[in-house]
Parts: sequence; structure tokens; C-alpha cells
Amino acid sequence: MPELPEVEAARRAIELHCVGKKILRAVIAEDDKVIVDVSPSDFEASIFGKLIVAAHRKGKNMWLQLDSPPYPTFQFGMAGAIYIKGVAVTKYKRSAVKDTDEWPSKYSKFFIELDDGLELSFTDKRRFARVRLLKNPAIVAPISELGPDALMDPMTVDDFIHSLSKFKKDIKTVILDQKFISGIGNWIADEVLYQARIHPLQKASSLSKDSCKTLQNCIKEVIQYAVEVDADCSRFPLEWIFHSRWGKKPGRMNGKKIEFISAGGRTTAFVPELQKLEGVQASEVVVPRKSGKKTGKGSKDVEDGSNLVEQSEEEENGEPLKSKGVKKNTTPRAGKKKAPAKGKINNNDNDEEEDEDEDDDNSDIDKTKKNKPQIKRSAKRKPKDNSDGDESEYSGDEKKQKTKMTSRGSKKNKGK
Repeated sequence: MPELPEVEAARRAIELHCVGKKILRAVIAEDDKVIVDVSPSDFEASIFGKLIVAAHRKGKNMWLQLDSPPYPTFQFGMAGAIYIKGVAVTKYKRSAVKDTDEWPSKYSKFFIELDDGLELSFTDKRRFARVRLLKNPAIVAPISELGPDALMDPMTVDDFIHSLSKFKKDIKTVILDQKFISGIGNWIADEVLYQARIHPLQKASSLSKDSCKTLQNCIKEVIQYAVEVDADCSRFPLEWIFHSRWGKKPGRMNGKKIEFISAGGRTTAFVPELQKLEGVQASEVVVPRKSGKKTGKGSKDVEDGSNLVEQSEEEENGEPLKSKGVKKNTTPRAGKKKAPAKGKINNNDNDEEEDEDEDDDNSDIDKTKKNKPQIKRSAKRKPKDNSDGDESEYSGDEKKQKTKMTSRGSKKNKGK
């Protein structure tokens, strides 16, 4: 869920409140899925006493520049978030941590206390984020593999048109690829395509020069506006499809129906009356509609538009597919789930706060099988691996986190 505007808002908050201050205490979670290639104790020792010099960002990645390397680096994943105690940092559409929760959160992976008493925490409820300690983050993976930043280093119009002409993949798949442009995630992709009046499944190479120019301008305008309001979605323009795309609930934009399909391996909101397929695709690709009639030459009967919506691996709320005939990947449980004891961490929280959009920081534009609407699903179909290119994993039941927070003078919290 956190995309360029949300990460940029976090970076700006750190620049404003933390730069020039020294780290007096550090608490790193014992979670080797999120904390990569370094032990918590070594991580803590490496940053203890260091001065925060700057905060940098590229795409959906951020790192803290200290007065000497190595530097803490954050890949936000699906639910990564920066919190500064007493400071209003932007909240995501579905924030994983509430203001009323304990501090630091039980989902905290990186916690520091500064010399003026200010406290900062990086949390990740879903455990798709990655926190690294790198000597020079900009020249090593994953940041070195990113394409130009959509805000700070946009392509020229000619380069953008030329680059898109090389791709025979659908346009949403292309703009989601972080190696092509870094910083665009699912909600931004839906928004810019809606604003540009481009169908998400339109082949990138088939776009006219005018459509390419319009799309690039929409990317610039949407991202700049979101950044200007610190990614506060309550301040986004009412005419944005953003406000109507969550939860796949029925909705309309200026009286025109919003429909949901899969594009780029993601649940995608679009308005068919305004975003129409062009050229040969207009007759070749089946578009969801509740007509029960054939659509396009050689297409199969469509019983219900909802049958065409193909999820990549998860439904939007983070749960496995629940449609009829599709087995849910679950682990049998004995009895009801017990409430966690006081002071203990409940690390198996698949609740109402799950993020709707799956993050994919290094998606591969060559994965095209997910982009075509399908008429029927096999009853024995298994969820496909849809890793985000940074060793992310997910199954219907989230693995139990075993998070132990350790630091000098701090208490140890054992994961349930």
C-alpha cells in the first residue's frame, strides 16, 4: 500500500524532526524475515551514538544517512510505516497501527530514541518490508535496480514514448514495474490510467503518442498533488477514483459504473465507459459485463462479470481466494483463538486492517499470464507465487511472527 507519496511524507517528517540529532538508544526486532543479513545486536551497535545527517528516498525505498556508514535502509513492502511519537506522519488508507496502540507498537521492527527524547519507529504488521544495514544503499540492490524516480527523475516525453513502444505488455503491468519507473504502486496506477482515460489492459506499444503524453502528464500531476498534501487521502480531489476503488464495492464516477478486473497481477478499478480498449484489442479482449452474451470474436459466454475477475494471489483484503470452488489455503485450528495475555504479542493478526493492495517493489513485466481475464477458475487451482522481487512470501495463513525486541535495559517480548 505505501507508495511514493506515503514514503516521501515519511522522509520529509524525518528530515524535519530528526536530522541533526544523535541516536541514544536502538531496539531492533529479532525477525530475520524483515531484518535482512544482520543480527539485531550488530544492527543496534552499528547505529548507536550516530548522528542523523539526512533522509533519502528512491521509489518506495528510504534510507537514513548517518555521520558514518552503514546506513539503515527501508523497503516498505505492503504495510511498512514510519511513526514518530508526538508527530503527525501521514496515515495510509488502512493503517496497520492505531494511535491508541501501545508504544512502541508490537509490530515495531526498528526503534530509535534520539538525544532530545524524540522516538521513531518503523513498523510492519504484514512482514513484507525489508530493513537492511548498507554501506552505500544507492549503489546496491534493491535500490540500484530501480528505474528513474517518478517524482525526482521523470523521463522526458520522447524517452517515455520510446520506452513504452518497446513493451507489448499491458500498460498497467509496465508502469507498475519498479525497474521501468520507481514509486508507482496499485492505487497510483489505477488513478493515472483513469485520469488519462486509458484501459488498464491496453498494450503499451499500441498507445498513440498523444495517449503517452497524457499518461506521463497524469503521472506527474497525481504524484505531485499527493506529495504536496503529505499523502493525506482525505485531501485528495473528490473526482479521483481513489475514493471509490477500495473493497471492490459498487460505485460510480459521474454516474458511470466502476468495474474491477485483474491487470498487472493486481485488482484494478476502472470505468469501462471512459477507459476503452482501442485498436484490435477492442474485439479480442473480454471485458467484464453482466450480459450473459458473447463479447468479441471467438470469446466464450459470460455468465457473470464477477467470474472474470482474476486475483493474482490474494483478495484485496489480504485473504486467500474465497470464491466458490476455490479451496482456501488454511491450517486447521483446534478451538477458538485465545486472546493474548497481557504483555505478550499476538503475531497472527489477519484482521480488518489488512491492506487492500499487494505491494511488488520489483515486479517482472514479463509475467503476463495474470493479465488476461479468465472465464472460469479451476476448483483445484492453487495460489501462484507472486513474490515482490525482494524474497517476499505469503500464504493464506500468515506465518506466526516470533518477534523479540532486545536492547540494553529493554524488556524482551516473546512472540506468541
